[in-house]
Amino acid sequence: MTPSLSTRLAHAGRTADVQGGQPVNPPVVRASTVLFDSVAQQREMRTRRDSERLFTYGARGNPTNFALEDMVTALEGGYRTRLFPSGLAAAAMTILAYVRPGQHVLLPDCVYEPVRNLANGFLRQHGIATDFYAADGADLQARLRADTRLVYVEAPGSLAYEICDLPAVAAMAHAHGALVAADNTWGSGVLYRPLELGADISLMAATKYLGGHSDVMMGTVCTTEAAWPELAAMTDAFGMTVSPDDAYLVQRGIRSLGARLAQHQQSALTVARWLRDRPEVADVLCPALPGDPNHALWQRDCHGTNGLLSFTLRTRAPVAPERFVDSLGLFGIGASWGGFESLAVLADMRRARSVTDWSGHGVVIRLHIGLEAVDDLLADLAQAFDAIADLASTEQESSHVDHR
Repeated sequence: MTPSLSTRLAHAGRTADVQGGQPVNPPVVRASTVLFDSVAQQREMRTRRDSERLFTYGARGNPTNFALEDMVTALEGGYRTRLFPSGLAAAAMTILAYVRPGQHVLLPDCVYEPVRNLANGFLRQHGIATDFYAADGADLQARLRADTRLVYVEAPGSLAYEICDLPAVAAMAHAHGALVAADNTWGSGVLYRPLELGADISLMAATKYLGGHSDVMMGTVCTTEAAWPELAAMTDAFGMTVSPDDAYLVQRGIRSLGARLAQHQQSALTVARWLRDRPEVADVLCPALPGDPNHALWQRDCHGTNGLLSFTLRTRAPVAPERFVDSLGLFGIGASWGGFESLAVLADMRRARSVTDWSGHGVVIRLHIGLEAVDDLLADLAQAFDAIADLASTEQESSHVDHR
């Protein structure tokens, strides 16, 4: 019998090469220098470490990091995993590992904004051509070029949660000789599994749900066996590594990942349905809701949802979104998400998208629904709507003024 994912996560990443009893959690191994029994042993380890995972020097990893790599590989269903100091570092190293100057990378319109900035800045300055395609992949075939080396996917996408047909995207990219890398931070290896859907590389910001407590920065990249050598070589060349203490925190977070996501989902769906029925709300962006334009793909490819959702207000009063967020008491105003706390931020989609026209929509309010009691969160949202009620009524009155 193959254990379920939650069971495997509870037991993954444990070391068994010690005499006597075994700790429930892998020990934290802090090391830069590693000692060998002889020059011959050191020489042998160095000749093998490019193709094998060996404890030879701190920058090449350590047993604590190796344990976390194994846990992420189990989550993603891939060949091997590397750890990076942030999610953005994981994204940057992924692109640099597979795309060379003079080659082309395609990025989705819904990509995480710092990756958009990386593409428009560093990549182009160093001769890597970048273009953006529609978040649903509708125009991908037309944008593929002979020199396209990598198609980058983010599904569901940042802020509005657009979903592409990843198997179809992978088929198009592979037919063109391009690899597919998917940002799987939203799915966290539990809700979405890009490698099973045709991607070659899956990356995550472990800062978010894997860590789960808003106290660690980390990124992960897991690949198929065929795609592994290029990532491993580039990571070693740049000396990319993470602290074993941070690795330990993410390991501990992953143990409760399934249970936390279940609670995030339950509360977020309650909030999403409640928002959909509020007269002040124009649109609720949540692919798990029936009627959402991405719902059919979500049902086919995802295994649940998380704590993220976004919405827009009916009132177009410019101050309304900011006043609404400022009026919240339980929702913190802060970047990131995936921790136990609820958060609210504003997003200007005109800046965050370049292919899709968002000019007809209002400012997006993004919520992360945390682990607080959902009734308390609803009460907080309700009083924030009360705080902007005068803006909505003033706008209605002005629309009925006789201008003859």
